[in-house]
Order: sequence, then C-alpha cells, then structure tokens
Amino acid sequence: MKIARVIGSVTGAIKDGRLVGQKLLLVDIVDASGAVLNPSQVITDTCGAGVGDMVLLASGSAARISPETSGAPTDETAVMLVDEITVNNQLTYQANSG
Repeated sequence: MKIARVIGSVTGAIKDGRLVGQKLLLVDIVDASGAVLNPSQVITDTCGAGVGDMVLLASGSAARISPETSGAPTDETAVMLVDEITVNNQLTYQANSG
C-alpha cells in the first residue's frame, strides 16, 4: 500500500465502459512526511476523497477487489482517507490541521 495526496481530478466523456461511474483522482504518491515520491498518478476512488486529502492506496489486483472497482482497468484505488500519520512517535500528518 502507498500514501498519496489528492491534487485534482480527471474526467472524460469517452472512456472504457468499466470506468463509467468511477471517480478518477490525480494524486502525488508521498512519503510519511508528505514529500512527493512519484507525481501525477491517476487512481480510482472508493472513499469520497477530495483535493488536499491524504489517502491510502491499494495497488495491483488489490485495487480491483472492492465491488466498486471489480473488473475496472485500474492499477491503484484510494481505499481509506488518512486521519493521522505518526512516525517514531511524532505526528507527521493530521487531517484538517489547517
């Protein structure tokens, strides 16, 4: 699993039929302190994430396990909105911390 920050969304009228109804987000893969490791990845979303949210990603076949993404052509799916990240007893991220 990976951590990512939502930076935008992706929409399109013409797409694979298995993407109809899917919410697609643009994210940066980040480390525990929020530093960008891999910019501008497109993912599917099953948890209602929005711009600025930190999410936990399932990758590969795990990204297609949920009923919402079963059979969809996706490699990564947001499966959780992150509330907090703590590393070595230090809080490095807290949702809605301003």
